[in-house]
Amino acid sequence: MSKQLHRNTILEIKPYVPGKPVEEVERELGISDVIKLASNENPLGPSPAAVRALQETMGKVSLYPDGNCYYLKETLAAKLGVEPANLIVGNGSDEIIKLIAEAFLHEGEETIVADPTFSEYDFATKVMGGQTVVVPTKDYTHDLPAMADAITDKTKLIFICNPNNPTGTIVSKKEVDAFLARVPEHVITVIDEAYYEYVTAAEYPQTIEYVQAGRQVIVLRTFSKIYGLAGLRIGYGISTPELISMLHRVKEPFNVNLLSQAAALAALDDTAHLERSQQVNEEGKNYLYQEFQRLGLPFVPTEANFVWVQIKTDCQKVFNKMLRRGVIVRTGDIFGAPDVLRITIGTPAQNKRLISTLEAVLTEEGVLG
Repeated sequence: MSKQLHRNTILEIKPYVPGKPVEEVERELGISDVIKLASNENPLGPSPAAVRALQETMGKVSLYPDGNCYYLKETLAAKLGVEPANLIVGNGSDEIIKLIAEAFLHEGEETIVADPTFSEYDFATKVMGGQTVVVPTKDYTHDLPAMADAITDKTKLIFICNPNNPTGTIVSKKEVDAFLARVPEHVITVIDEAYYEYVTAAEYPQTIEYVQAGRQVIVLRTFSKIYGLAGLRIGYGISTPELISMLHRVKEPFNVNLLSQAAALAALDDTAHLERSQQVNEEGKNYLYQEFQRLGLPFVPTEANFVWVQIKTDCQKVFNKMLRRGVIVRTGDIFGAPDVLRITIGTPAQNKRLISTLEAVLTEEGVLG
């Protein structure tokens, strides 16, 4: 009898199934103007300064990148009011989530997550043979009291996605303060702030304060969203030097490539592009709210760059019909919501086309009169 090659725990993992490239969709449809409002990317693209930095750095790609991300860490530390020792830079914040599981999670230990939320937390947990404890959201928002109630002696990690992907909701400073007061010392709280720069709510917590107070907290942020660098895969974590040093022990030596570091460094300085991206998002958000209300489609107010909207019919059917019209959105069934779409906020032109396409499809489906 041959010996089993794979670890049993990986059979519990559902592989990520990516969509087709936009270019392939355009080829199949015979059109050249497909718009993708499915992955929460910045519709304005990257900062022009980041593009220039990429062009200037291209001739250096024969060299290994800086394994410590020295200049980027120095700039981030000054911007955030922390020390470089408080930072780790990763191949997207996804990599840092996996590093956290690799560094801290023993087989059989538990991770607490909301439902629905970002799937990477469950993936990283299962890779390490951990158990995911799922706590349903309340009013589409993390139910922090219930998540605190779920803590046991086996709990090691708690993930809070704030704003939450896919619902766009936040938990407030008051709620997080009360939650952390109930978290024991053997548990690490990971607060994923991928959409941090889009938030406008005054009650949003400034989580670096928890790090500076020495709490067992790791804050995650990314250059993939508002900075428009998703294709370069670069994100970062902020925590105490003690926790960061553990993550560095499991990190690959050259995990962040040369081009990513150069582009991220340039993007940080381009405040004009950041502010324009925020403005376009706010205007787009208000337009989509108005249109969803006109169409009678319930939606969840968002603090991110996407909207969770109920379409009152099978989301897969609507997705496919919209796709054939050249508009790509994200279906809610992968989050357990078969009558919901998660729609990225685009440019004014993209938003208008999204609404006209959605209205036409929902009329064809009999949802709208």
